[in-house]
Amino acid sequence: MNLTIQHVINHLTAKIELPANTVDQLITGAPNQPVTGVFVTFMPTQHVIEHAIQRGANLIIAHEPPFYNHHSHTDWLANDPIYETKRRLIENAGIAIYRCHDAIHRFQPDGITEGLVQALGWSSSVEHSKPEADILSFPGGMTVQLIAEHIKHSLGIEYVRLTGDPKMVCNRAAILVGFRGNGNLTIPLLQQEELDLIIAGEGFEWETPEYIRDAVQQGKQKALLMIGHAESEASGMKLLSERLATAFPEFPVHYVGEQPVFQVL
Repeated sequence: MNLTIQHVINHLTAKIELPANTVDQLITGAPNQPVTGVFVTFMPTQHVIEHAIQRGANLIIAHEPPFYNHHSHTDWLANDPIYETKRRLIENAGIAIYRCHDAIHRFQPDGITEGLVQALGWSSSVEHSKPEADILSFPGGMTVQLIAEHIKHSLGIEYVRLTGDPKMVCNRAAILVGFRGNGNLTIPLLQQEELDLIIAGEGFEWETPEYIRDAVQQGKQKALLMIGHAESEASGMKLLSERLATAFPEFPVHYVGEQPVFQVL
């Protein structure tokens, strides 16, 4: 039996109750297409799509959407040359793109957070997990500088952003992936969990960073590391690719990453 895209979707969503307004959807392609190969990625960029075509893969499973907005709306992009070029490439090659965002965040544990914690080698440091974060304990303490260097080395990234004192010793931290770095999530955690450090993907710059700045100016020992949205979530998609490769040995499954979207000048 030829396995179809719908078979893969069913596997991804088994035992998962998606929200009514889920963004998980088959954005391009048809569910009855037989699968020739799968690319798993964080962002379905032009490069990723071209690479999938070269490797003969016709299904891309991505955490984020291809067309520059959270709900994958395209009416506002009509006649935009960048959008049209990318859309034609996808259609002409018969590439199906399935967005796996809400489902993987509802895995038990959260599949994206699990992938990042594993990539950092901190699974044994997880004290407990919450829906929005893993709480980490570092017995004996580590400086924020050492934690930052470990993150950069483990994830192969050139920089992170810091608010606070790099020499501060951290005993307890929370790690939040993606766009979970906003104050409504981080500030309660800092108090309820008695944290020294927040490690997050990204968030509004006028919320958590400013809270940390005020805390430091008040003489309190707090710090924030922002590692980037993609940098915090790509490892979870890589872990998903490994699990899909085991679940579907009938066709090749590859993880493909991208270069960081920003350069530091």
